[in-house]
Amino acid sequence: MKEKILEKLKEVIYPGFKKSVIDFGFVKEVEVSEDNKKAIITYQIPSTDDVVAQKLNDATIDKLKEIGIEATTQIIRPKKPRETSSRGVNKMPNVKSFVMVSSGKGGVGKSTTAVNLALSLAKEGKKVGILDGDIYGPNVARMLGMADKKPEVIGNKVKPFENYGVKFISMANLLPEGKALMWRGAMLVKALQQFMEDVDWGELDILVIDMPPGTGDAQMTMAQQVPVTAGVAVTTPQTVAVDDAKRSMDMFKQLHIPIAGVIENMSGFICPNCNSKYDIFGSGAAEKLASEYDTKILAKIPIEPAIREGGDKGEPIVVSRPNSESAKEFQKAAKELLKFIDYVHSQDLAGNEMIQPIYGVNGTPSACSVNR
Repeated sequence: MKEKILEKLKEVIYPGFKKSVIDFGFVKEVEVSEDNKKAIITYQIPSTDDVVAQKLNDATIDKLKEIGIEATTQIIRPKKPRETSSRGVNKMPNVKSFVMVSSGKGGVGKSTTAVNLALSLAKEGKKVGILDGDIYGPNVARMLGMADKKPEVIGNKVKPFENYGVKFISMANLLPEGKALMWRGAMLVKALQQFMEDVDWGELDILVIDMPPGTGDAQMTMAQQVPVTAGVAVTTPQTVAVDDAKRSMDMFKQLHIPIAGVIENMSGFICPNCNSKYDIFGSGAAEKLASEYDTKILAKIPIEPAIREGGDKGEPIVVSRPNSESAKEFQKAAKELLKFIDYVHSQDLAGNEMIQPIYGVNGTPSACSVNR
């Protein structure tokens, strides 16, 4: 079947020219499904033009449809020159990678996910920090057992707090407990900028940014100030929660943030007495979300009482119960995230325009999809 597909690709004329993609040598790989009904065609072309890529995508789909093949294209292009962009500015040059953890709504366990994911990344040997960007509802300090600590200023820089091998800064440590912040957007933006510029983070491999729910000033500020390497969307299995999570995914796309994947929180309840698992919030909705955005499920975190207990006591579950189901899922997510981060950086170094990876059968991003 591969030979038949290659023969058909000789009829796909490269946009603006008279030669085919085969004649130009633009076809880098052809992957055919086991049932010979689907194929992924990987091109590497010299043009940065979106219109050229889309025409090539459409022509390929139409031609292969003639022989009964459902085609998907992956098009690698040179990186477009950028003056300023969401991935072209870095107010924190000592940080190698930035991970934005976001959710479309509150109450889905976003901060719990950000903290345990950061600690899991640290367990993989990385120097990790957490920026608690949820200015109105900061929870990171309590989850790390340091809600009563006050910051230390050295020179003109604030020293970040540190626990369990992870550095962090949070508004919770700067205000009296329980005090409500009634700031307009400009004040929130200023606070985030100070967290980036006035905190002595030192050298970090990864900064995990725990964003507030929604898609507003905080998200846009972070995307404009640092080159966010990867976006992680947190949701629960309910359809209504996934509907809100779509807004986070769409935000990542609009801000040109590569989507690492989805973490499904509260993914079934594990009975502490019998270890049986019950899908009390349903199942399957997160898979549909990941499929819709050409990404993957990084982990499914079950409901375990130890997660809540650990968060309240300042002992995250990956520290207090590393052999629990939840801790293993967080560690799995960290490993998958590191693969994705390496992939994004490899595309930057190669000079290819990073759009959005399509995952192969082994879970590793295989190339860039033309579909944004």
